[in-house]
Amino acid sequence: EWEEDDFFWHTKILPILHELEKRDNIEHLCLACTKLHQALDEGNMLGKKFKRRNVLLKTLYKLFDIDSDPLSLKLVKIILAMKVDGKSLLSVCKLAFKICGNEKNDFIVQNDTLLDYLLQVLCNEDLQTNNEALVYCVAAIKFMSEKEGLLNKMVSKGAVEMFLELMKQINNIKEHDTYFSKLGHLLVQLAAALRALAAWPQARRRLSRGGAGPELCAALERRGGDKDVCLCIVGLLSKLSTYNDFCAALADCSRCYILFLALLNKYQKQQDLVVHIIFILGNLTAKNDQSREQFFKEKESVNTLTSLFQTYYELDLNAPTLHDDRKGKNHLKYPSKSEDVLIKLIRVLANLSIHPGVGAALAAAPPVVGLLVTVLEYKSVDACEELVINAAATINNLSYYKVQNSAVQDKKLQIAEMLLKLLMSDNMDAVVEAVRVFGNLSQHHEIRDFIIQKKIYKFVIALLDSKNREVCFPACGVLLNLTVDENKRAFLMEGGGIGKLVDCLQDFGPADWQLSCLICKTLWNHSENMTSAASCLGGDTSRLLELLTALLGE
Repeated sequence: EWEEDDFFWHTKILPILHELEKRDNIEHLCLACTKLHQALDEGNMLGKKFKRRNVLLKTLYKLFDIDSDPLSLKLVKIILAMKVDGKSLLSVCKLAFKICGNEKNDFIVQNDTLLDYLLQVLCNEDLQTNNEALVYCVAAIKFMSEKEGLLNKMVSKGAVEMFLELMKQINNIKEHDTYFSKLGHLLVQLAAALRALAAWPQARRRLSRGGAGPELCAALERRGGDKDVCLCIVGLLSKLSTYNDFCAALADCSRCYILFLALLNKYQKQQDLVVHIIFILGNLTAKNDQSREQFFKEKESVNTLTSLFQTYYELDLNAPTLHDDRKGKNHLKYPSKSEDVLIKLIRVLANLSIHPGVGAALAAAPPVVGLLVTVLEYKSVDACEELVINAAATINNLSYYKVQNSAVQDKKLQIAEMLLKLLMSDNMDAVVEAVRVFGNLSQHHEIRDFIIQKKIYKFVIALLDSKNREVCFPACGVLLNLTVDENKRAFLMEGGGIGKLVDCLQDFGPADWQLSCLICKTLWNHSENMTSAASCLGGDTSRLLELLTALLGE
């Protein structure tokens, strides 16, 4: 065997090494490296057992200083195939990182087998001995995962499972271990790589099946004091939580709510971290009633949200909202970073308020309602559209609940004044939200008096012309509540109110019985004590009669 190896070395390998030592042009060097790799494979000389391994590696290392990424790529693959470790592995992983990080190399990287060699490193190398080399290895793979052509290949070769296994190993390292802090860098790169893969459905399925949610939560729990690690992990979770399958899996991880609240309290003024966590909570509570209840029941959950709200509202008040362009003209610059947090916070409150028990509790919480009213009071819908509309929508949710000590009812006249501003705006979404809130609040006689006194009913009647169900439905709700008071019913005769209601019945009646019922109840209340149809319903009597007869036909 020794004689055979010697013969193969002298006849096949050594001539190629002499070619490489000439440091001829790049093309010749690349070709020589390809021939060398093939020859080593043919002679079974790859790996650690080859006796002239050191001579071979020294020749290859001397080529590192040549500035050519195609050549470096060939060298990296040969050296990794020789199963180097320690400083040699670190050097070659750094070189792989440099190659993959250069966008000019996208084509050669995508059409090469480098990925296979890097994945081998992930599988085979010891976490504690080669942790720094693994950082560069994972970072190189992360660059690759940003290239669409490699995503499918990466997932099919088990990259997701390898990343999760590595994360599990890191999570098992004890905090007092000397390697603990160093492994934070590796976690950052792992989270970044998984975030790049998260857009791929097959990768997400593997993440859910592999228990990524609990592992990421475990990493957050162990690394809560490392802001960079926390930021990367919540960044990954915020992306994953936008997908229903993963969001449902994360919702089942019961400790996630405690963790998120702890991080919000610890890093209250770290906007980049806070905005990700609030976004995740918004997604968790968007469709899942159990998540709403579970989060609400966590200790100090609502107090944490209101404290954050207060902090970022004050920051937003002091944030610059104007900037000058090159021509010296002022332009609005929204939303500010603080406002972005407020928008996402209000979304969480709106989602929580859908749950009957939680919504009723929030409706009776003066700090929550007070902050929402403050937004409507100090912010204009023109400047902060999403923030103001979300605040109005949340008040609408809370105003639905009829509870003792309701903070919404206590502030109903103040809220009505704020809603009047929205009704006067040119923003139709804001108008509709305002009318929805009036639909709930007009069950109280003080608000009905306010609507009549401020002639808001004229505006509501005009909305019936919109031919839009989402606009007409809340408008009819307000009109129905106003007709409860016998002394106010005459208002419907103004502005063609009866005719517009009949038009709505004609437009929506055959397909929308819910809206039709609102219209008919309103007309019923209005005509309760009529002496004649003509005096009560005017010129629309015969048209209404024909329409009702048609709608009652089989």
